[in-house]
Parts: sequence; C-alpha cells; structure tokens
Amino acid sequence: MRVMASRWNAQSVQGNFHRPDTVGSQEPSDAADAAATILAEMRDKQTNPNKATWIDALREREKLKAEGKTIDSFTYVNPITTEVGEKTRQDSFTYLLLPFKNDKWLCDAYINAFGRLRVGQLFQDLDALAGRIAYRHCSPAEPVNVTASVDRIYMVKKVDEIINYNFVLAGSVTWTGRSSMEITVKGYAFEDEVNEETLNSEDDLAQENVFLTANFTFVARNPTTHKSFAINRLLPVTEQDWIEFRRAESHNSKKKLMAKNPKILEPTAEESKLIYDMWLSSKSIQQEDKVKNQANGLAFMKDTTQESTLFMQPQYRNRHSYMIFGGYLLRQSFELAYCTAAAFSCAGPRFVSLDSTNFKSPVPVGSVLSMNASISYTEHLHKDDVEEKDHSPFNFTLPAMNKISKNPNAFLNEAGTLIQVKVDTFTQHLESNKDKKPAGTFIYSFFVPRDSYGEGETGFCSVIPQTYSEMMRYVSGRRRARETARFAETLPQNT
Repeated sequence: MRVMASRWNAQSVQGNFHRPDTVGSQEPSDAADAAATILAEMRDKQTNPNKATWIDALREREKLKAEGKTIDSFTYVNPITTEVGEKTRQDSFTYLLLPFKNDKWLCDAYINAFGRLRVGQLFQDLDALAGRIAYRHCSPAEPVNVTASVDRIYMVKKVDEIINYNFVLAGSVTWTGRSSMEITVKGYAFEDEVNEETLNSEDDLAQENVFLTANFTFVARNPTTHKSFAINRLLPVTEQDWIEFRRAESHNSKKKLMAKNPKILEPTAEESKLIYDMWLSSKSIQQEDKVKNQANGLAFMKDTTQESTLFMQPQYRNRHSYMIFGGYLLRQSFELAYCTAAAFSCAGPRFVSLDSTNFKSPVPVGSVLSMNASISYTEHLHKDDVEEKDHSPFNFTLPAMNKISKNPNAFLNEAGTLIQVKVDTFTQHLESNKDKKPAGTFIYSFFVPRDSYGEGETGFCSVIPQTYSEMMRYVSGRRRARETARFAETLPQNT
C-alpha cells in the first residue's frame, strides 16, 4: 500500500529539521522524502516533479473517467525500462537517522505518555523506509510498489528512555521472487553520537545495538497496466545473505501453503481438549462472578472490545495514489490496540510484536475505515520459583508459550502478562454504497510487567473466552504466541 516513484538516497535527519518554527527555512534539497510520516507533516516540500496535489489528482481522475478509464494511481512516469538484472543487498541499503538524544523536539514527537517510544509513530517511518528500499532495488525501472504484507515487527530489547538514544532505521532487500520482494529493516539505538559518514552499509551498524526488527513484503505493478511487474533479482554475496534469503524463501512458501490449505486452522486433539477445559472453567468463573472483582485481573473476551471509525483524508495518501498510506493504517490500528490493552490491564503496556499481516484490500481516500479490537489471548510469565497454578484463571495449568529470558538486555526478562490484541479493519466506499470490505487483520502483542500493578492485586491479568468462536480465537492466539517465541529464540539478543 506504499507507493513512491522516485529513488531515495540515504539521508540523515538533522536536528532543526523537526522544529516547526524552522522548517520553512530549509532548502528543498535538504529535506529527506519521508512521505506520510510525522516528519513529512512538518517539512515535506513536494519537490518530486512526479508528485501531485490532491486537487490535481482529482482533476486527473475526472479527465480519465470522461475517457472511460479508471485508475487507482496517478503516476505520471513510464517504467523507463522493463529489463531485469541482478542487484545485491548493498545496492538497496537505505537508512534514516532519528537523533532523539540530540534533538529534544524530535524526541517529543515520538514519545508517549509514559516517556517511552510511541511505537505507532515509528511504524509510519518503517513502512516509508521499506518503500524507498523497494524503489532502489527496482531502479532504473520505476514500477508502482505496494505493501502486500507486514511479516513481523518485533521488539528485541527495551529502550524506554528514548531521549538517551540516537535511533537509526536501516534495511535492504533480503529476498526476491518474480515481482515480489522481502525487505528487512532493523532499528538501532546508539547512546553515542552517530557519524553518518560511517553508515554506508549494514556492516557498519553494530548488531548489539539492534532494538527492533521488521520484515515487509512488497509487490511491483506496472503503473500503466496495473499487472505484475518483473523486478531485479537479488544476488546474495555473503553467507549471511544466503541464510536470510533461504529463510525468507521458506517463509514465503509457508504462507502460500497455509493460504491454500484452510484445514491447517483446525484444532488439534490437544487443542480440542483445551477448548473443552476452558469451557468448563468459564462456566465456573461465570457462576462465581469472579470477573466483577477487579483484583482478580479477569475479564470476559466479549467485554474487552474497543471500536474506532475514521474518515480517510488525502493528507495520509500514498503520494502517487488515491489510496491511504499503509504506514498510516499500521499507526491507527496500533493506537486502537494499545488503548484496548491499556484499558484491559489498567496499566501502560509495552509493545512486543506485530504478527504476520496481509493487506486484503486497498483503503481509498474518501472511504470510511472501521476498526474493531479485542483481547484474543493472554499468558503469564513467572520467575522460576512461582507456579502458574497459583495465578491461572482456569481450573487447570496452562503453560506459557514464551519464557523469561536470562539475558538482561532482552525485552521479556521479568515477570508479567503477555497480552495479544486482534484488530479487524473494514473499509466502506461511499461511491459504491456497498457493504464493508475487510482491509486487513492486525495482531499486536504487548507486555505488562507484574510490578506495574498496585498493591492488593494479583499482578497478572487474564482474558476468559466463553463461546466456541472466542475459544478458537484464543487457540489461534496461542499458536501465534508459540511462533513469536520461536522467532525470538533465533535473535542474538535473546540467546
């Protein structure tokens, strides 16, 4: 859902670029193109000659309608070439510098109410950066690149006091198919000054400074015919390049297999037994009226629902499309998920992971976006000397899929509750006057440390499913928690 027609050279974001009172004084050539992010809201100069104002875009659409044509993008350039070659990861390597330690005003735009990172703001930058990477890999051709899915965004370690760090977001293409590519972006946190002259490759960025990793899948389309567009092949040149290439290839094959085989979603014999046990427990909890006692930290799944409705305005569109920027959708769905987790836990949750998400349909400007969120799964993380049965909401012990890491730098290194939030999004086109269409489902995981609660409370919170559909949602959440745990085990910071 991210569209950007121009290639982007690596640029840093200098301090006063973010001061609202100094933005107007910058030269257009100095402004990095970070379309539809909070940075762009302050200083986007519209210097790309292929960009168009919304009025220009509307006039172009009316002109094409009069000719009997309909379009979903207004890219005024041809693909230049359709020849396919080979490129390395270094060819697409791109970064963005966010000097929070050096620029308090920039930091203020990315901070949340608890003084920690406002992750939703960062999601916009991640998707925008991935779009730039995609176009660098495809050059010299200029297809329309669209975000097909977010394969995972995972918080590797805590960087709570972001004012003490300078962030770098950097990434490159790690796998390609005929017209699709996987892009890996990592977030780095440096306590010292970051010298942008050394940020010329991924080798210059210390892996011990990684605090976040993200994977996106983009597909390329011909801007004229809207059919798939063949892209440059990726040429792995190092052992690590080949490892990540094979991993992405395996992940892509697994996604296709799951899409073709819906029986994979059926509960196993063990899960069917779990569903029955949860049903018995929910009956007992309902009879005992435990959920009315807030100190128990219990809530029925149906009571955790939060909703939001937004009108899609042109300020958050892709710069070459009539569609909304994918990073903006990530931000809005995250904000609702955060509210849902906060209201459920009565605490400030910490983001852990965004699971694999497919964008089912584009969201056009001028449509109504509806979002429904609810808690789908919870699990408790304990110290070694604590038994889960002492805090389990059920009549049986349900082992956690994750575990407390012994690495002091890991994100999950203390007792608390993992909270999974499912956000379903729907779009309604005003012109067609049809029913809502699914736009995508986002699964966010948050963590609430046990010491976040006040005295007299259990220190853990639990969601209780009651119906069969809710229990299937819970089982699916448990599966996703297991996949997230397996992914975390592959990361150096968690070993």
